[in-house]
Amino acid sequence: MNAQYKKGVLELCVLKLIQQDDLYGYETVQKVSFYIEVTESTIYPLLRRLTKEGYLSTYNRESNEGPPRKYYSMTVEGEVYLATLIREWDQMVDSVQRLLKGV
Repeated sequence: MNAQYKKGVLELCVLKLIQQDDLYGYETVQKVSFYIEVTESTIYPLLRRLTKEGYLSTYNRESNEGPPRKYYSMTVEGEVYLATLIREWDQMVDSVQRLLKGV
């Protein structure tokens, strides 16, 4: 997939996955990678930025496999922002589809 396409939709994808279930960093990478090939070096800075901007919050949870894990959860601000991103995405996809079909 084109790197610019990925860059434009990763924020939307990460927020949608975390809206569905609180996730820790590596788990987020795995879930996004099921749909779009990404690396940890792409996802972790995005998670930090979304947290800094107030769209995600974090908490630690004990793990059976080592040290506690930092989980990310959606804030109220994140819910509002995600709804906006989804609306914008739908509008863009619709516009591009019309253009491609010559409508």
